Amino acid sequence: MNIKLQLKSFVSLILLVSNTGMAEPIDTRANTLNDALTPEATQLQVQGSFWKVPELEDAFISSAPEDRKDGHQVGTLHHHSQAKQAVLQFANEIAQNKHGEYTSMLISFKDQLVFESYFLRGRVNLPHDQASAVKGYTSLLLGRAIQLGYLTMDDLHKPLINFLPKLKSARLAQGAHNITLHKALTMSGGLQISDEKSQELAKSRNELSKKVLQRLQGQGFIQEILEHTKPITPASQIYRYGNYNPTLVMQVIEAVVPGSAADFIRKELLNKIGISDYRWATAISGLPEDGWRVSMTSRDMLKLANLVKNGGKWQGEQLISPQYLATAMQKQTRPIIDWMPDHYSYGYFWYQTDVKVKNKTYNANIAWGGGGQRLIVVKELDLSIVITGYDREDTIFEQLAKHVIPAFI
Repeated sequence: MNIKLQLKSFVSLILLVSNTGMAEPIDTRANTLNDALTPEATQLQVQGSFWKVPELEDAFISSAPEDRKDGHQVGTLHHHSQAKQAVLQFANEIAQNKHGEYTSMLISFKDQLVFESYFLRGRVNLPHDQASAVKGYTSLLLGRAIQLGYLTMDDLHKPLINFLPKLKSARLAQGAHNITLHKALTMSGGLQISDEKSQELAKSRNELSKKVLQRLQGQGFIQEILEHTKPITPASQIYRYGNYNPTLVMQVIEAVVPGSAADFIRKELLNKIGISDYRWATAISGLPEDGWRVSMTSRDMLKLANLVKNGGKWQGEQLISPQYLATAMQKQTRPIIDWMPDHYSYGYFWYQTDVKVKNKTYNANIAWGGGGQRLIVVKELDLSIVITGYDREDTIFEQLAKHVIPAFI
């Protein structure tokens, strides 16, 4: 689909030619306070299915984002800067579908939202479906619990079942005590569940009988998987993506915080940084989902990225334990899986990779969800980037690392 850039009737299209003869990429940013170009979804679209939202006829690309009084400080990319040239060029390529099907790209530099773009079904006020980027949010929730004193850093290396008092320990598989929060956070819990049992536990709440659903409520879900796994051994505790590891972490959060995990998510994380327009689905255990089925706007995703970039602080308040966050973003293990780039490492539900520019290497941390949801943090550059989309190949980070991130050095 050919996507044209949106322009108001009074905006003239000017191609500025640089000294090298290269035309400056087009920017459809607002030029006056009344020039509200940022595309918004209708209330009916916001409340309905994301997939029923029509695709934009015109891509929206702005190097001077609108101040929507939503907690973001806004700025601009300098008119002749290397960053503006590179970012606008890249955004125009996304608009032409040269990098896949992506719906937004937002950039925060030095704690200012300096670039905002929407494509296809992307809208500024439309929560975007999240996949495994949610695992990164679950990790932040645990860091919040540690900051508030409900857990300690030492607790990360204690048997996870110690925090789940409702379990019937005599019925658990051999070696269940070998699972720790550290192991679960690095996808190394070591569970070995049969395909038949996994298929049963993957059903929706509506597909399960009332009796089975009741058995799986709360810690009953953990009881089920720890009863039906093969023994947990050092040999089994290797990286295995998913495998109920995020579920184990969410269960501990539910067990240690006051009230419920759903209340904790709302009160102690999202509301603290001004996120109220989100959807967080409920798992068959009755707890919040821990690794997918969340919807959130791109601007709100950027708040979470900035929270990580700033060491867990938001507007001067320490929300996430800095000790936890430093550990969570480190290289903890190698994610051995066929679709994973060779240069990725894994921390606590966050990826780590190096971005090489000339003779220097910059650390990048990524919360990554299938289809193209990425929160990208390059702390040394004071840079956060959010990408959303529904692209099957989802290889856009390589191009960002090549063309966009270097422009901010």
